[in-house]
Amino acid sequence: MRLLWKTGSIAGWTLLTLTWCIVNGSGADTEVQVEWKDGVRLETRDKTVRFRFGGRIHYDWATMSQDSGIRESLGSLQDGTEPRRARIYFSGELHEQVEFKVQYDFAGGTAKFKDVYLGLTGIPYLGKIRLGHLKEPFSLEESTSSNNVTFLERALPNVFAPSRNTGVLISNHVRERVSWGMGVFLDTNDLGVDQGDGEFNFTGRLTGTPWHAEKGKKVVHLGLGYSHRSPSEPGFRYRQRPEAHLAPRLVDTGTLRMQSAHLVGPEFALVHGPASVQAEYIRAGLNPVTGNATPNFHGYYLLGSYFLTGEQRNYRASAGQFRGIKPRRNFNLGQKGTGAWQVAVRYSSLNLNHGAVSGGKLDDFTAGLNWYLNPNARVMWNYIRANRESLGKADVFQMRFQVNF
Repeated sequence: MRLLWKTGSIAGWTLLTLTWCIVNGSGADTEVQVEWKDGVRLETRDKTVRFRFGGRIHYDWATMSQDSGIRESLGSLQDGTEPRRARIYFSGELHEQVEFKVQYDFAGGTAKFKDVYLGLTGIPYLGKIRLGHLKEPFSLEESTSSNNVTFLERALPNVFAPSRNTGVLISNHVRERVSWGMGVFLDTNDLGVDQGDGEFNFTGRLTGTPWHAEKGKKVVHLGLGYSHRSPSEPGFRYRQRPEAHLAPRLVDTGTLRMQSAHLVGPEFALVHGPASVQAEYIRAGLNPVTGNATPNFHGYYLLGSYFLTGEQRNYRASAGQFRGIKPRRNFNLGQKGTGAWQVAVRYSSLNLNHGAVSGGKLDDFTAGLNWYLNPNARVMWNYIRANRESLGKADVFQMRFQVNF
């Protein structure tokens, strides 16, 4: 075995290349390169086998206060700190058309499944087929990685989004302008396990980019998601925090004996240089086991953001999601690099009242400031003014230190 080590620079990136040459009787027949590109990547010289290692750390702090009505009904909101996410992953492509990913989250002290799947790529007309524990295709905010969302937490209506479950997902895109995904899933726990005579859930999402100009500096995103939910044990429960994970839940329907649910979620986003606007509306309609009661809950949000340093949000049309930010100049005191600075505001609303169900209504106003030191590190500050109808208001100030690669 020969070990070659060299360093270089490609397009401003520091490249670390480590090459193994495995020698047999006829000479070197396998060569692997290792490089850094927002994470550790390995690939054979012919690019038929690729691997990637990575992870993320999101560490949060929060201080809170509340009106007497919330204190008397739900108790005092406590200040605190937590590792919101602590994940590692390993993914790869094997001989061009087989892919896999294994990702665990250790926040909270126990290992939990996140993305754990294998798949086939390059299937004619179908694109990709993935099998395992992965995100269901629903919602722009849910589809965008937690590394890349604008605020510390996703908006209030995200309580309806099914997130990760075990199933089969088929997805594809057309000319980098239209993307679609659909799948069949089972509700599972944090280890991807489901036991019992479970009913299958169907979820699908369609997105389009009617306007995409100046290499992504000007973009319009439109999308629509749908999900039919059929749990093995009839019952649904929706409850939500005021966009702060350390806060208690301020609205809660309790467990409702319902046979199925239908989720519908239209999406919109606009990127115009450093400015952007994003909005979603999600409606959940429930069908009872017996009787005629059909509760309908809904929520929406509208956010706007602006980069003071001139960057723009990075939109990926082939997946209908936002990706990470690359500052024009990384933070560096010696070279007077400031990183990227972004200001943002959001209004979101969630209504869990309908008919005989009084889960509560919650409205949030959130202001945020994000400092991207480089493509792999970010500091975030959020102020949240939460209004729990009929109980009162709460104030939350929180911040996050984030590293992802």
